[in-house]
Amino acid sequence: MPKITILAVGKIRNSNFADAFGEYIKRIKPFAMISIQELTAESFFDNSDREKIKNKEGERIKSFLEKRKNERIIVLDEGGRQVDSEKFSQLLFEDEGREIIFVVGGTLGLNAEILNLNQTDKVSFSKMTFPHELVRVILAEQIYRAIAINKNKRYHY
Repeated sequence: MPKITILAVGKIRNSNFADAFGEYIKRIKPFAMISIQELTAESFFDNSDREKIKNKEGERIKSFLEKRKNERIIVLDEGGRQVDSEKFSQLLFEDEGREIIFVVGGTLGLNAEILNLNQTDKVSFSKMTFPHELVRVILAEQIYRAIAINKNKRYHY
């Protein structure tokens, strides 16, 4: 049974996104041990604060990851490699026995230090930019789809 952690900056505030995310997490639980770790998001009011905010949030992510040395880290970033659902399923199951940590940035994304961590895989769901709350819904759906593909369940056509 895969062990998965979704490490995300901020909470899902939109109730529709929260409901959809919760539904997919519920579907995943019979097939994978999944946990959600939400780190505090920084408030910002001025574009000049962008890098400072990303760096503060990046320090929180780094602090969490430093305690978890043997896990596979997959960072979600629009600059990452794009994969289809079958390849995503392979990514999820190719290192069975090793926990996977998916990292989702906050409103401003991730800082360069997190994007360039050693032993980190970068995956993109699209060249487009999505709200970080929606990315979590897409991620949960794709994890569920990956499990369905792996288990030959009638979900992915």
